Amino acid sequence: MTLHPVSISLSSYGAELVRARGQAAFVPVLAQAGARLIELREELMADQEHLHLQPGIADHGLDCVYSSTLELWQADQAEPCAHLAIALQRASTCGARWLKVSLGFFHPGCDLHLLAKTLDGQPVRVLVENDQTAQGGKIDALERFLTQARALGVPVGMTFDIGNWQWQAQSALEAAQRLGRFVEYLHCKAVARGASGKLVAVTPSTHDLQAWQSLLAWFPRGLVRAVEYPLQGDDLLSITRAEVLKLAQLDVAEQEVAHG
Repeated sequence: MTLHPVSISLSSYGAELVRARGQAAFVPVLAQAGARLIELREELMADQEHLHLQPGIADHGLDCVYSSTLELWQADQAEPCAHLAIALQRASTCGARWLKVSLGFFHPGCDLHLLAKTLDGQPVRVLVENDQTAQGGKIDALERFLTQARALGVPVGMTFDIGNWQWQAQSALEAAQRLGRFVEYLHCKAVARGASGKLVAVTPSTHDLQAWQSLLAWFPRGLVRAVEYPLQGDDLLSITRAEVLKLAQLDVAEQEVAHG
């Protein structure tokens, strides 16, 4: 059986615990659990924490994804977000392979040539994720941006978050069909309504895993898939190892979708 590479988003361990222990504390847990990548979370970092993470990550043989809260395009502005250069530098300092950002307010006046110039020669590749917002969580806007970026040779790809489509009532299957050719990183989360009535990330059921498996036919083979749902309990190593194995074993469904 082929085991595919799995990443762990550190947000899965809960904001309180990650801030209390520091993100470096989870590196050996991920390595021992069989994860291949660690997804660092900018919103959970202490001041200057990013300066000290790279050696430990490298020593444990992990690749790195740097998740930023940045929206690539701001409302009514043609230039990409001014903080993009800072996020790229922080990601590079951590030894990240990818910088994950949100789309933001992409519109016809956005200057993709300037974005291409900003990204030229960068060691970190930018991946735009479908987030939970109206501006960044809809298929049409992401398809317009990614199609135009590819036509112009802008070096960006996509993070496809399976669960986030539900926040904007979008079909994950339609999104996979229309956006699958751009996808380089897969965020996995099941979604349910919590006691307050709000949507929340939850551990996937067997049904969820089967549904995710069917989506994989639309993506490149061997795609890195990330845990972004709760990993909580007394034995974090065992819990993490079990979820890594679940995602590592996910492969294209036996009856693959026929691509036209």
